[in-house]
Amino acid sequence: VQLQASGGGLVQPGGSLNLSCTASGFSLDYYIIGWFRQAPGRAREGVSCISDSDDTTQYGDSVKGRFTISRDNAKKTVYLQMNNLRFEDSAAYYCAVGRSTGCHLLRYEYDYWGQGTQVTVSS
Repeated sequence: VQLQASGGGLVQPGGSLNLSCTASGFSLDYYIIGWFRQAPGRAREGVSCISDSDDTTQYGDSVKGRFTISRDNAKKTVYLQMNNLRFEDSAAYYCAVGRSTGCHLLRYEYDYWGQGTQVTVSS
């Protein structure tokens, strides 16, 4: 079971990035999928998640209206489109999967984690 996150990079404030997280060794069909982020010296926080059954989504308050999560089970990939990026969005972004009824931005609901992809917002 592996999750490979990619798509991070350096972007100016107001810019966009599209993160991807691809699974190998298993199907995403029956998993909730979440994106979390962690900046230096700060706790890991939930950014967004998407449910397995009806693609219901959740977003952290700081990213609502700017970020969009989506999934393509056929490609075993989940995406996080990030628009209007701010300095405070700089962090390592992690994808994770778990099994739960609906999705929530709670770390303990996620069983498998990918490595982080770094997002740096800087002018």
